[in-house]
Amino acid sequence: MDAMMKTAGFGTLVLAGLSSIVVFGVMGEKRPRKPVTPAAPAARRIVDLGHPLGPDNPPWPGDSNPFETLPNASIEKDGYFTRKFTSLEHFGTHLDAPAHFVKGGWTVDQIPAERLYGPAVVLEARQESAGNADYRLGAEKVAQWEAKYGRIPRGAIVLMRTGWAERWPDVRRYRNMDSAGSMHFPGFSVEAVKLLIERGVAGLGIDTLSVDYGASKDFAVHHLSHGAGLYHVENLADLSAVPEAGASAVVAPINLEGGSGGPARVFALLP
Repeated sequence: MDAMMKTAGFGTLVLAGLSSIVVFGVMGEKRPRKPVTPAAPAARRIVDLGHPLGPDNPPWPGDSNPFETLPNASIEKDGYFTRKFTSLEHFGTHLDAPAHFVKGGWTVDQIPAERLYGPAVVLEARQESAGNADYRLGAEKVAQWEAKYGRIPRGAIVLMRTGWAERWPDVRRYRNMDSAGSMHFPGFSVEAVKLLIERGVAGLGIDTLSVDYGASKDFAVHHLSHGAGLYHVENLADLSAVPEAGASAVVAPINLEGGSGGPARVFALLP
């Protein structure tokens, strides 16, 4: 290496430190330079829209043993720490792939990566959801958004903000189940989803257990949207910091081969 440093054609070797940069020339001459200022971030703020995956996450009724961790190695015994975990595909903040309800639909690993990033469109429904646990967001909400901000762009990720995340992780309040075993929480309507499919959106998101309202028995929104190639992100966390328009969304599910869904990390990039 010393011989190479003395070769005139070697050029320069740049060593970057935390506080300064020193350039070594071809003969070892030191020339201090001012620290390089890092580029400004693309977004002023990044908001995490998911809940940490853990045993206290409210599961879908009837799902047994939805999540478990087992120790695999420890610092004390092995010199490093690892665990084994098992989880249902549709537990916690997660993605539903089109294959969830449509035979032959995309599995998680088949969803094109470019569909997992796009403009975040937030449809406000907190007031309606507070007054009616069975509220279904109608096409008029989509029309109202477009009257304010323009046509929903292709590839958008549409998030319904119900305020239901405030109930997390209280299983009883989050499911809101009646004595007959029906859950009651808000969701999208078929009419709204038909319009969103026409707009060419990539996915739907919601801060409840399902994009279909809780009392649904036929899961019409799942069938319709998955049939059109849309994915869902369910059990989102508090969406209150995300503006109705102007932000971007990143959906980062576990890249599970053949998966009907899987745990996901979801971010909003605020302008």
